[in-house]
Amino acid sequence: MLSPTKSPALNRIPVRNLFFLLLFLCFVICLLFSFSSQFPSLAYSFGLSSTRRRHLLFSIASSHDSWLRRSSYVRLWYSPESTRAFVFLDRGGFEFDSSLPPLIVSEDVSRFPYDFPGGLRSAIRVARVAKEVVDRGDKDVRWFIFGDDDTVFFVENLVTVLSKYDYRKWYYIGSNSESFDQNVRYSFDMAFGGGGFAISGSLARALSKVMDSCLMRYSHMYGGDSRIFSCLAELGVTLTHEPGFHQIDVRGNLFGLLCAHPLSPLLSLHHLDAVDPFFPKMNRTEAMAHLIRASNVDSARILQQSVCYDSLNSVTVSVVWGYAIQVYQGNKLLSDLLSLQKTFSTWRRGSGVQSNYMFNTREYLRDHCGRPLVFFLDSVGSDGSRGTWSNYTRHSVEDCHRAESVKHLKQVRVLSHKLEIDVEQMKAPHRQCCDISPLYKESMVVSIRQCMEDELIAMKS
Repeated sequence: MLSPTKSPALNRIPVRNLFFLLLFLCFVICLLFSFSSQFPSLAYSFGLSSTRRRHLLFSIASSHDSWLRRSSYVRLWYSPESTRAFVFLDRGGFEFDSSLPPLIVSEDVSRFPYDFPGGLRSAIRVARVAKEVVDRGDKDVRWFIFGDDDTVFFVENLVTVLSKYDYRKWYYIGSNSESFDQNVRYSFDMAFGGGGFAISGSLARALSKVMDSCLMRYSHMYGGDSRIFSCLAELGVTLTHEPGFHQIDVRGNLFGLLCAHPLSPLLSLHHLDAVDPFFPKMNRTEAMAHLIRASNVDSARILQQSVCYDSLNSVTVSVVWGYAIQVYQGNKLLSDLLSLQKTFSTWRRGSGVQSNYMFNTREYLRDHCGRPLVFFLDSVGSDGSRGTWSNYTRHSVEDCHRAESVKHLKQVRVLSHKLEIDVEQMKAPHRQCCDISPLYKESMVVSIRQCMEDELIAMKS
C-alpha cells in the first residue's frame, strides 16, 4: 500500500512562506479599504464607467405659445447627434424639426387641484413632467435634467459636474435664486426650476411613483419646482447645491454677474428674455450663440476669471475667459474684484423693492471715465496641442484721460491651454494665474497658466 505524499506545490512553498504570504494579503486588503475611504471618487470609478452625454436626459417644460418664441434658445445647446432631450407642451401642432428635441404633449392634469391665488395651473403640468419622462422607460439614463424653454444648458460641463456623484444614490442637484427675497418667498432649500436641476436616475424612479399623491397635497403652491421640491422632501432628500446653475432672477445688464462667476463650471443660464444681450451690437440669440461658440472650444474655462498684474505700468487685468476683459489703472486687489458690479436691477419691480442678493456687490460707477477699459470677446479658436487663443476688442473709446500705458490699447489676445478638471480638482477649485506681455501699445497678450506653488495673485512690489 502506498503511503500518502504531500502535494508538489506544498513541497515547493514552506509553511513559513505561506504565513508571510497570507500576512501580506491581509495588509493589501486593509490598505485598499483605507485608500478607498480617503479617495472615494477613485474607488467609485472602479465600480462604475464614466458618465457621458448619453447618460443625461433633458426634459424641457414649454407651451405651444412660448415654444414659438423660445425654440431658438434650445437649438443653441441641443445636438440631435449627442443630446437626449424632450420638450413637453400643453398642445401640439408643430411640424417635426430635426434640429430640435422631439415634442411631447403632456397628459391631462385637470383632476389635480390648484389653489394658489392668481397663479397658473400649468405649474401642475410642469411638475408632472418629472413623472411622465421617467415613465417612458428610456434606457441607460443616469440623470434626469429639468429646465425651461428659455434655459440654456452647457452640456459638457453638466457631464463633468455630475460625474462627481453616484447616480445610483438619491441626489437632487441645483441652486437657489440670486435674489434673497425670492428664496425667502419660496425656499432656500429648493432648486429653482428655470435655472435647471438634476435628479439621479434612482431618485427619479422613486419620485415618479409618488408624484401624483404629492400633487394632490400641494395644491396651494405656486410653481412646478415647489411641488417637486416638496415631494422630494417627503422622500427625505435635501438639495445638493451646485453654483453653476443660474436662475438669473435679475434684470437688465448681466455684465457684473458674468464677470464674477464662481470657480465652478457654468451649467445653465435662464430668463434670457429679461436681460440685455451679453455682447454689444447683437440680439439675445446671437449673443448667446457667441458665448456658446467659446464654450465649444473650452467648456470648462468659460466665464472663469483670472487676474494678473503689470507692476511696471501699474495695470490690473481681469480676464473672464470667453466673455470680457477689464483693464484697470492702478493696483486693484483680487478680493475687491471678486464681488459683483451692480450693473443689473432687481427681479421684482416697484419703488419699495430692496436689492437684496445672495452675493456681495459693489457699485458700478456712473462716471464712464472712472470705470476700467472693457474688451468683449471677438473670436476664439484652438491651435491643437499648442492651446487655445481668444481675441477681445475694446468696447468703446470715451474722451477720458487714461494713463499712457493703456490709452492706445485696442485689443487683448489671451493664450491658454484647454482646462481639464477632474473630480478631485472640482472638490477643491483653484483659480489660475496669468502673465501680461512686457511690451504693449495697441495690442496686449495675456497668458493664462497654473499658479506656481505658494504664488500670490497680487501686484508685485
